[in-house]
Amino acid sequence: MEFLVASAIGGLTTAGVYLLLRARTFSVVLGIALLSYATNVFLFAMGRLAPNAPPVISSLAASYTDPLPQALVLTAIVISFGMTAVLVVMALCSYLENDSDHIDGAVLSHPGPGESVVPPVEVSEGGR
Repeated sequence: MEFLVASAIGGLTTAGVYLLLRARTFSVVLGIALLSYATNVFLFAMGRLAPNAPPVISSLAASYTDPLPQALVLTAIVISFGMTAVLVVMALCSYLENDSDHIDGAVLSHPGPGESVVPPVEVSEGGR
């Protein structure tokens, strides 16, 4: 069980960092969401992995599940939902203003056959 949860945390973190480093705003928003999911699973796993155990103290103290990580995860879910909504609105405004979803606002065009990737440098003949 612990290996499965640790693998899920690692996979979510890896995918989140990969998407966070992309040049498009939607990928960045998804990367931040995946990182927040990885953090939530990590916080939830910190309260001990006890399947079928109630989150209250019973007569069996060995099967006690700590309710504090559950409360932290619930709060983190609400905060990450609000943060994701704000990021989506900011990305949409940036897309509508720049006609591109690139992070820097630059419009990237794919070069055709025989065209260079680097734009030509304009040299002015007037003053150097």
